[in-house]
Amino acid sequence: MSNITKKVSWSSRGDELGAAGEGTPLLNGSEQPRHSRQFSEGGSLFQIGRLSTVDLEEEISAEEEAARGQPREIPHNEKLLSLKYESLDYDNIENQLFLEEERRMSFTGFRCLEISRWLICGLIGLLTGLIACVIDIVVEKLAGYKYEAIKQNIERFTEVGGLSISLILWAVLNFSFVMVGSILVAFFEPVAAGSGIPQIKCYLNGVKVPRVVRLKTLVVKVCGVICSVVGGLAVGKEGPMIHSGAVVAAGVSQGRSTTLKKDLMIFEYFRRDTEKRDFVSAGAAAGVSAAFGAPVGGVLFSLEEGASFWNQMLTWRIFFASMISTFTLNFVLSIYHNNTGDLSNPGLINFGRFESENLNYNLYEIPLFIAMGAIGGVLGALFNVLNYWLTIFRIRYVHRPCLQVMEAMLVAAVTATVSFTMIYFSNDCQPLDSEHAEEYPLQLFCADGEYNSMATTFFNTPERSVRSLFHNQPGTWNPLTLGLFTLTYFFLACWTYGLAVSAGVFIPSLLIGAAWGRLCGIWLASIASAGSIWADPGKYALIGAAAQLGGIVRMTLSLTVILVEATGNVTYGLPIMLVLLTAKIVGDYFQEGLYDIHIKLQSVPFLHWEAPATSHWLTAREVMSSPVTCLNRIEKVGTIVDVLSNTSTNHNGFPVVMQVSDNDEPAKLCGLILRSQLIVLLKHKVFVELAGSRLSRRKLQLKDFRDAYPRFPPIQSIHVSQDERECLMDLTEFMNPTPYTVPQETSLPRVFKLFRALGLRHLVVVDDANRVIGLVTRKDLARYHLGKYGLEELHLAQT
Repeated sequence: MSNITKKVSWSSRGDELGAAGEGTPLLNGSEQPRHSRQFSEGGSLFQIGRLSTVDLEEEISAEEEAARGQPREIPHNEKLLSLKYESLDYDNIENQLFLEEERRMSFTGFRCLEISRWLICGLIGLLTGLIACVIDIVVEKLAGYKYEAIKQNIERFTEVGGLSISLILWAVLNFSFVMVGSILVAFFEPVAAGSGIPQIKCYLNGVKVPRVVRLKTLVVKVCGVICSVVGGLAVGKEGPMIHSGAVVAAGVSQGRSTTLKKDLMIFEYFRRDTEKRDFVSAGAAAGVSAAFGAPVGGVLFSLEEGASFWNQMLTWRIFFASMISTFTLNFVLSIYHNNTGDLSNPGLINFGRFESENLNYNLYEIPLFIAMGAIGGVLGALFNVLNYWLTIFRIRYVHRPCLQVMEAMLVAAVTATVSFTMIYFSNDCQPLDSEHAEEYPLQLFCADGEYNSMATTFFNTPERSVRSLFHNQPGTWNPLTLGLFTLTYFFLACWTYGLAVSAGVFIPSLLIGAAWGRLCGIWLASIASAGSIWADPGKYALIGAAAQLGGIVRMTLSLTVILVEATGNVTYGLPIMLVLLTAKIVGDYFQEGLYDIHIKLQSVPFLHWEAPATSHWLTAREVMSSPVTCLNRIEKVGTIVDVLSNTSTNHNGFPVVMQVSDNDEPAKLCGLILRSQLIVLLKHKVFVELAGSRLSRRKLQLKDFRDAYPRFPPIQSIHVSQDERECLMDLTEFMNPTPYTVPQETSLPRVFKLFRALGLRHLVVVDDANRVIGLVTRKDLARYHLGKYGLEELHLAQT
């Protein structure tokens, strides 16, 4: 019988991660654990729920299965933390092999490594820029063919009647493209769904999200985002560029493809999590740079939203990758547009230049901008709340790939129907002048020489619609058109984000904000004195776009710079910063940012910048996992195989001690060794008894461990004979002899700061005599958070 808790997650369709519904019994029949310990101090109440490992599997009889006619519901509760996600090893293992390699390396060798890092960053920028070019050109061509076909069809049937055929054509074209994109994501690579920004945030935080930086993910991402945008969904192609850049970085920096089983035998030194993380940061920044033409914004995005760890040289290399990415995009597009050598184009989205004298702002407008920021925060929080409940509904009911594809096709058809209906019933006709010629002007029922203004917003790619709202002359839209467009597009964008398609939320957010921002500008102009030009609608469209995007994603510093660079006018730096700050403060009062919500809904053990407030009274002894599985310095092979094969624990780090006592008494620590290291040692049969017969064979080197990275073989694939089980393995040479340790009385914030700042995977807790009494891992720290009733503890879900 299949597990009923199968749920679509970032890592796989088949990953089994269930959760208990709030206030409902858990799936194994036991009641949901209540908060069991309470601490009162100074009148404030602290509550800690007891730690429980919840088994989410339940067998269902055939009769019960047959009796179920309605869609199968998957209970979900965000108060759970998944055991499925492992940590990345961001700490260097300074064992004897590492020290020997470092001693052998000359000064020239170190310089070559540094040059290689710069070369890799250049390649990352180059390839990310080329991918952005491919996406941009293909989307422009396909969307052009689609809109031209629909436009001709509408014009033909406007005269003779039968516009319903045009609607059917539009809907069929939309859901055909979306169906292809959704099938790719739902059936071939579910981790490619969405923008990919939450997954990259988790990766850079130290969480190993399965298959997030694979070549297959990149291919599905690029094809999926082309289909989504051409399919007319309320999405943008900018968000997925960040994920694409990260995948490119992860592949290029390793000098091989594990998917294609092709090894170029270059960049072998960088085959470890520490180096890979830095390059993925550069890839994410290059993606932002290619998307918005904002190299500095890309660096700041990587710093603010992504990287948990930073240094000065990394900043320069990331900036270099961002600049190369923008340059490559501009150069290739200049050739495509027959302006070879013209590098003045920005990124994928062109907001146009805000250079008009009418776009200056005065001191008395600052309060208006701040008020718009507050509106953006409220609307952003509403968007996030609606999307939160919609995502929970999808987790519970729309968890099969076929259902996900059907939902995506339904949204595509509804989007086309709503767009057509709004255009059909709109009587907002504007004169068609040569100065602001529309890309696909629809006359419909307007007089000759006029076009339907509503069609400018719907009958276009979202990027072009944003540019129209920013730069079209005052009087291009009437307020009713903008109001209806804002309302419908808000709900369409909210429904679309979270579908099984590759899509970003940046451009829909900007489009919604630009629409209601322009509406504010029109309203202010109407109440201003006659002849006053200070309330230019385009200026307020820009402020509204910033407010809406800030209210949804809650980015401040990087988004300010991205918008300033994308608009090519630093004049609006102060208003945009104030608007984004206000939107974040107001939005955070109601709900978290969209990316944080989706991270939490996937039960990822994400570590924030600081430990929860009011947690200083918790010590390492209360937080740690114990008892700890330890290994002797010289251990029997059979014992190691049994420990690694134990599926109930599935530990990844093992303290190495002088001698494990029989009565489970703590033993003195002398090092730490990882599961991946032990598997490589077993694979190469590094046994004490075979040392004499291995004189003719070469000694094991770090290269052997790097060659096995990142897909270390499972223990089940390694054959160990009965005679070999009796052999001994000396771990001295391979273990990390100086692992980070903390005394058992260390407070939680100090443990948290050490763990996160150093990017650790395991932190050993010792007593006064340096004996191992516990081990702190990511999940031990991530399960504590500040809730409504004080400090709360999440439950660990056994998957």
